[in-house]
Amino acid sequence: MPKVTEEHRVARREQIINAARSCVIQQGFHKTTMADVIRESGLSAGAVYGYFKSKEEIVAAIADSALSSVDQLFEGILAQEAPLTPAAALDAVLNHLTGLACHPDGDITRVGLQAWAEAMHNEGIMAVAHQKYSLLRNHFVAVARRAQADGTLDPDADPEHIGQVLFGLIPGFILQRLILGDVTPETYIAGLKALLGTPKP
Repeated sequence: MPKVTEEHRVARREQIINAARSCVIQQGFHKTTMADVIRESGLSAGAVYGYFKSKEEIVAAIADSALSSVDQLFEGILAQEAPLTPAAALDAVLNHLTGLACHPDGDITRVGLQAWAEAMHNEGIMAVAHQKYSLLRNHFVAVARRAQADGTLDPDADPEHIGQVLFGLIPGFILQRLILGDVTPETYIAGLKALLGTPKP
């Protein structure tokens, strides 16, 4: 019997994740079932369940896939030598999310919004959301600490509080973009700077 390579396993896993993402985008998270994912993937039930035991596990994998690129983004943000501001970091994240919205397999931000809603009455999804979004918020805490070290943020400010606020701005951006359609990273950041009284460059 031919040996299954690691590349084959990774490709199969991605095939299932892409199928699940497509189902959620087309019919919503709540209505999507494992049977839908199996059918969309073109694989057997045994093959799909060999990688994921439940829809919650697939949601976690979708979140991991999206957040891995966000992790890389933050690595780049924190590695730059120029002075860093929280607004600049948020701007980079919003532009990145806008790019994810144009993903060939569908708008990943739509999946994220549905997962937030589903988490309110699904303990499994709530646990996944708590883990993944805590990670993202901690990235913003790291940005705040870096900004304090660069002298672009009040050294007496609490980085944890800054992280809470910056993270909280993301769902609002995604919600307005999907439902109202008239918000962009540029308008969002301009509004934030005006609200905070940040001087124009």
